[in-house]
Amino acid sequence: MESLTLTALLNKSAKDFPNRRAVSLSGRLDLTHAQLQQIVDHAASLLISAGINPGDVVALTFPNTIEFVVMFLAVIRCRATAAPLNQAYTAEEFEFYLSDSESKLLIMPQEPILPALTAASKLKIPHVTSTLDFQSRRVTLSTESESVPDAVGDVVNDSSDVALFLHTSGTTSRPKGVPLTQLNLASSVLNIKSAYKLTESDSTVLVLPLFHVHGLLAGLLSSLVAGAAVALPAAGRFSASTFWKDMVSYNATWYTAVPTIHQIILDRHVSKPEPAYPKLRFIRSCSASLAPVIMERLEEAFGAPVLEAYAMTEAAHLMASNPLPEDGPHKPGSVGQPIGQEMAILNENGVVQPVGISDEVCIRGPNVTKSYKNNPEGNKAAFQFGWFHTGDVGFLDEDGFLHLVGRIKEPINGGGMYAHFSFAL
Repeated sequence: MESLTLTALLNKSAKDFPNRRAVSLSGRLDLTHAQLQQIVDHAASLLISAGINPGDVVALTFPNTIEFVVMFLAVIRCRATAAPLNQAYTAEEFEFYLSDSESKLLIMPQEPILPALTAASKLKIPHVTSTLDFQSRRVTLSTESESVPDAVGDVVNDSSDVALFLHTSGTTSRPKGVPLTQLNLASSVLNIKSAYKLTESDSTVLVLPLFHVHGLLAGLLSSLVAGAAVALPAAGRFSASTFWKDMVSYNATWYTAVPTIHQIILDRHVSKPEPAYPKLRFIRSCSASLAPVIMERLEEAFGAPVLEAYAMTEAAHLMASNPLPEDGPHKPGSVGQPIGQEMAILNENGVVQPVGISDEVCIRGPNVTKSYKNNPEGNKAAFQFGWFHTGDVGFLDEDGFLHLVGRIKEPINGGGMYAHFSFAL
């Protein structure tokens, strides 16, 4: 387990499923797993030639584009740390996140994101733009130095490499920096793949932003590791008017979203129903509580089980999920059973509580971050008795299903990251 890395899992997919579709840009480009790996390795070599070293933090701010997928994977391939940022941030927000992450480089699309540029210039952080040429299937960087061919060839990724750096949503306090290692990410995507039995036959359309663990881990990376396929909307973000067209075009078998998007999809179904819907294995909901009535309406409208899950940035996303129908019933109002990690309900003294008694939800496992960055107070509060303390209050029922009832210090944040992300209707 300790030698497990995300990059090794991705390399295995490229070898096992070289000719299967990996990622598509709606109506414009399809890349196989082998092609994606070649593009990523070339981009990683460009980054190394540009002076990026193992352990350097590289910030990325993009819509959901092929360039983001390639550059994110390239950053972690050269043993650097990727720090994805929401392109809708203000200059002040960019300044905080770039500074707090100690970013050495900012990568963005050819069409500049001005608040990010302003912040990077103020902090004297160099920036480059990245573009994928659809003909040559090569990425170029705007300040490309003399490239060393296959500079990444001798680079060996390690399970302890910090691959991803994100911040908590910080609903009532300063956002906390969360470093996630190759082992954390690899463990999480394998948990997701196992929970939903993802295989090379699966396909999905990414509707969530890739600067957050939900879209990045559950949507993109778990699919790539399974040899499955993902499609990116042409607009670079969720669009209700093109969602089902893309789902049909790419033979989608599932999708994952937040309740806000599920509601938009339902409203669209009522006002402008599609002539046909794809046959889905399941629909997944996470990142906020899904009302049982919405779950029922989704299942009735689209003929697929809706599986509610529970996740946090600190756990590299997935913590618990309701099962697929063949693995048991799913319970409306519950976020399911723990997946690939230990979960317990602990009181303030670290004593495990019995079935049906509410207290703090705690987890531990190889997917969980070891600590927050430069935050001794946060670490003291969150890492006690050998467990990560989520701050959520809940209870486990007699079947081991978790029911959340609130937060220790604040209400559950229903909007979270997605309150700051634009959708196209």
